[in-house]
Amino acid sequence: MGKRNGSGAPQVMRRSRVREGTPFPLGATWDGLGVNFALFSAHASKVELCLFDETGEREIERIELPEFTDEVWHGYLPDARPGTLYGYRVHGPYEPEAGHRFNPNKLLLDPYAKGLTGDVRWDPAVFGYVVGEDDLSFDTRDSAPFLPRCRVVDPAFTWGRERRPDVPWERTILYELHVKGFTKLHPLVPERLRGTYAGLGTKEVVDYLRGLGVTSVELLPVHAFVQDQHLLEKGLANYWGYNTLNFFAPEYRYSATGSLSEFKEMVARLHDAGIEVILDVVYNHTAEGNEMGPTLSFKGIDNASYYRLLPDQKRYYINDTGTGNTLNLSHPRVLQMVTDSLRYWVTEMHVDGFRFDLATILGREPYGFDEGGGFLDSCRQDPVLNRVKLIAEPWDCGPGGYQVGGFPPGWAEWNDRFRDTVRAFWKGDEGMAAELATRLTASGDKFNRRGRKPWASVNFVTAHDGFTLHDLVSYNEKHNEANGEDNRDGHSHNLSWNHGAEGPTDDPEIRALRERQKRNMLATLLLSQGTPMILAGDEFGRTQHGNNNAYCQDNELNWVDWQGIGEEGRALAAFTRKLIALRQGFPVLRRGRFLSGAFNEELGVKDVTWLTPDGTEMDAEHWSDPNTRCFGMLLDGRAQATGIRRPASDATLLLVLNAHHDVVEFSLPEPPAGQRWLLLEDTNRPEVDEPEPFEFGHPYMVTGRSLLLFVLRPERGGGAILARAREALLAGTAPPSLPDAS
Repeated sequence: MGKRNGSGAPQVMRRSRVREGTPFPLGATWDGLGVNFALFSAHASKVELCLFDETGEREIERIELPEFTDEVWHGYLPDARPGTLYGYRVHGPYEPEAGHRFNPNKLLLDPYAKGLTGDVRWDPAVFGYVVGEDDLSFDTRDSAPFLPRCRVVDPAFTWGRERRPDVPWERTILYELHVKGFTKLHPLVPERLRGTYAGLGTKEVVDYLRGLGVTSVELLPVHAFVQDQHLLEKGLANYWGYNTLNFFAPEYRYSATGSLSEFKEMVARLHDAGIEVILDVVYNHTAEGNEMGPTLSFKGIDNASYYRLLPDQKRYYINDTGTGNTLNLSHPRVLQMVTDSLRYWVTEMHVDGFRFDLATILGREPYGFDEGGGFLDSCRQDPVLNRVKLIAEPWDCGPGGYQVGGFPPGWAEWNDRFRDTVRAFWKGDEGMAAELATRLTASGDKFNRRGRKPWASVNFVTAHDGFTLHDLVSYNEKHNEANGEDNRDGHSHNLSWNHGAEGPTDDPEIRALRERQKRNMLATLLLSQGTPMILAGDEFGRTQHGNNNAYCQDNELNWVDWQGIGEEGRALAAFTRKLIALRQGFPVLRRGRFLSGAFNEELGVKDVTWLTPDGTEMDAEHWSDPNTRCFGMLLDGRAQATGIRRPASDATLLLVLNAHHDVVEFSLPEPPAGQRWLLLEDTNRPEVDEPEPFEFGHPYMVTGRSLLLFVLRPERGGGAILARAREALLAGTAPPSLPDAS
């Protein structure tokens, strides 16, 4: 048996033993004796398994899978072993107008491959049609020289004493980071490990995360993804990774060893430090684009099943993602692939949860978004998935795409309303007080339904998409020129403020105000009800020099500059650590019930009281006044904390926020007899390291654009509260270990 390769030289094929195998599990599965291969395709007429030599360059055998059961093609190779490199060629009709794009000249990646080697190299041969003609044409060139290879893996790994941290939602503090960018420039990480899973798992990096106090790292996409052709042609790269090629294989570029165990070792080291691993996952679309995109996997395996196509024009794709195609989770086998993938990452890779990109698409059925849709129901009833953290990005660009608060119980959601409100308030916009009060209390207007809890609101001020915290207070306008789109890309409505100078400045007053504003926003984030998420590097003022859409910058613009952290950055990191310690030290800051502000007759308390600067309770007139920029939030530690109707015994806290440009005199409210207020935080004086006592009615002069936090020290039990306060403040005097700037 022989064929000719691209050079015209004869290519010798071997002949392996093959048996029928089984239609499950899907993918290539090593059972200790051989490998079972199973591939779903409802509309194929024949499936060929292509085997390659150990270099991946030479195709050494092509085997027709012998059996077809329940729309699954399968076969068993008793002589195959882990490390075997393979792909598929799938035969069937090439009828784009009917939704079918089979082309056996195209090597295809197994959707269930657990490992990939190599990159997609952009050549006309990777397209199913003839480049330069329309997509109804048929291309006969072999794409194998330009595609990665699937690799059979041995999943064996000794986890030892590793245990999942199982951080309760109420204690969760998310930290969004990029695997490569976080350690690529880290001087304490061995050079060969920088930018890799192993680098993220090094002791120095793990110790920093633990010292900062975050509980859960949320990794930007680590599923295998492609480098987009149009970016490569401009000398750019797909840095963020939101263009998935395979939902099971880890991105090999982030591996120092090429071993599957490297990712598992990283997880084990983070777990040992009590830190969870959350994956940002992209199940809404794939890297194959629309009808003019390449044929790499799903499109050539069963296009009509894997993608949502226009019902009356199946040549074209429904594009609710804005990326060319939309995965069809209404199809049972596609839904199975996604849930199989999620379970694989939980059970085999031991991750602790997922953040779903453009998650509205995952809940959209042909008739629209449905919180009882197939995928969302599958997650809710699944005994594996309903025990891990599920976080939705609750919007997309399709019809009815904005669904903040619309996901079912068990889900948390990114809350962009919190982001925009906090930005606008501290910028000094009018009429933001009432809106901010709602956001400070976990956005009950969105999430307080069906027994959902305050943790369902994932609060953030910045994320990978947009300005960093430093740039938010340093630029009025985006500066995305490096992206090669004449600064047209990225959001223009950033609610940012440069405080008097665009970009870097030596003006000490501007710098001081910017630093205070960073502290204000971090404090608002970490002292609000709900689940806070910090963007990696914000805690020490990382900058992207005004680029608010750095998706294509795989360079120093995105990589964390550890050695460039100055005194301002170190002070901010210490301040952030103190805020996290305060949040974890006082349960009233992370209540498991929504605050209502209603008076509890039985207990004689309100869970939250809103105060004017003169110490009286806010009324409708105050809330509706567009110039209200200073108010207090009194959290009563005696209020009912659970469903059991009894008083709690937590500390009572007072949060004062002043977005006015000038000093505001704030009268501290009257506490019960024998008690007094202790100042824990003043963003104008971040060096506070010992609780400072203040009496009732004391006219505290609140600096313009600053935030205060007080705790009430009762006559009885005051020692315990004071000890907790001192411990939290002490955390700020021992900041997380940062590399020496020298």
